Amino acid sequence: MSEFRPRRSVLYMPSSNERALEKAKTIACDGLILDLEDAVAPDAKPAARESACAAVTSGEYGKRELTIRINGADTEWHADDMAAACAAGPDAIVVPKVNSAAAVHALVESMERHGAPERTTLWAMVETPYAMLHAEEIAAASERLSVLVMGTNDLAKELYAEHVPGRQPLLAGLGLALLAARATGKVILDGVYNDVKNAEGFLDECRQGREMGFDGKTLIHPGQVEGANTAFAPSEKAVEDARGILQAWEDGKGSGVVTYNGRMIENLHVESAQRTLSIHEAIAALH
Repeated sequence: MSEFRPRRSVLYMPSSNERALEKAKTIACDGLILDLEDAVAPDAKPAARESACAAVTSGEYGKRELTIRINGADTEWHADDMAAACAAGPDAIVVPKVNSAAAVHALVESMERHGAPERTTLWAMVETPYAMLHAEEIAAASERLSVLVMGTNDLAKELYAEHVPGRQPLLAGLGLALLAARATGKVILDGVYNDVKNAEGFLDECRQGREMGFDGKTLIHPGQVEGANTAFAPSEKAVEDARGILQAWEDGKGSGVVTYNGRMIENLHVESAQRTLSIHEAIAALH
């Protein structure tokens, strides 16, 4: 298993906005998606591409994971975006609307052709009903694909669904994508929350995403970072319980039955406790 990397908060930043790129150096997010797609006007895309690549190679973003979201394979900017991103060598290249295993194969082949460093992985955005129904094939298509990113706005649009508290219209799709990620050993990030002024609604959605099993959340505003960081990190009690479970397991070796706080402990509880502590320690190492 590769070393755990926290991705509680992954913030979209428009690469056409130099002030935003500068501010991003001080934001306490785990990762950045330097955006060349939705957040950038067509005539600003070439300059944004240069700015994103310069940011990636600057060495000025500390331990934050740096990714570049390029324009989709069906656009006129895709080829130039891919070539430039591969040359810059970010932690990952994020591609919108990945709908099939064949699309993943084509993207990985393109990354290899353009000489992307080995450490640069592919993050696939899944944001259509078709992608939800083929999420396992997409996730399993390549070892280079490391993360699935939910595109919940596009998914809602294509479902003719409404954005409502609790996200009932999207739960089937979210669940399919989560199952695919866990079945194939990939990371999966929840979609964005649009109403940046509704802090309570945002925290509710973070809590829901964490309870469902997402690794973190994509964000559209720096003000959302702190809430996501807290929601997707193990609580103090969870860390305390994890340590207690591991100690009880160690102390009870060979006794047949192990209990902690009156609960029977089995291998599955030990594995969950170890995962909780690995997440906690990886987050602590960021500071």
